[in-house]
Amino acid sequence: MKEIEEIVEVKNYSMCLRDVVEVFTKQLINNLFDVNHCTESGDETRLKFLKILNRLSVKNGENLWNSFEDSFITIRKKLDLDAAAAEKNDPAAKSLEEVYLAYPGFYAIAVHRLSNQLLKLGVAVLPRVMSEFAHSVTGTDIHPGAEIGDSFFIDHATGIVIGETTIIKDNVQIFQGVTLGGIQVKKSLASTKRHPTIESDVVIYANATILGGDVIIGKNSVIGANVCITESIPENSVVTVQSENKIFQKRD
Repeated sequence: MKEIEEIVEVKNYSMCLRDVVEVFTKQLINNLFDVNHCTESGDETRLKFLKILNRLSVKNGENLWNSFEDSFITIRKKLDLDAAAAEKNDPAAKSLEEVYLAYPGFYAIAVHRLSNQLLKLGVAVLPRVMSEFAHSVTGTDIHPGAEIGDSFFIDHATGIVIGETTIIKDNVQIFQGVTLGGIQVKKSLASTKRHPTIESDVVIYANATILGGDVIIGKNSVIGANVCITESIPENSVVTVQSENKIFQKRD
């Protein structure tokens, strides 16, 4: 470390906060779903939150915590709807308990709903660190700024990217590898809507890519696997890739 200090002007970015935020996020989710755990560690979670904000130089920690805590019941109700959607739509789901305990997509949604609320409260940095923790453990990258409606189901989770200005309405299902992204990556577009809007009752199958802030996927539509979309789709549409599979018989 001494050699580093001699070479560069050292600025403290509190990298250890990544580990603290991981523990905080886990405790927060456990508190939402386990009353006994909440009784034991609720105050500990609050203190950890205040310490994180202090390290990030965010003021009014107590007021922010109170506002955040007031949202827990609403967030829990939304997550129960998400879990019910997973059990209803996934033939592999044997019970709600299985969804809560074993589904990475549900876990990613849980972290997102919490980080999204913190972002709305004006908390800096922490929401993004929480979302990156979820990304690392689930393979699902949801920016905390994305707005997601009720009964959201992510199947398999791996490789999903949902950009900052994405809007997803109610009863939407998406599968592994889906990207809801921007058609251009320019810093000058930071304050604009760069990502698509997905209306209610839409299903988006594996590895589909939907790009652009002006793009709207109409309600009750189905987007097939491997489709790339850069323009709006009317409601009640089915979009697929035309392909032909040729099967040849092996010869000895």
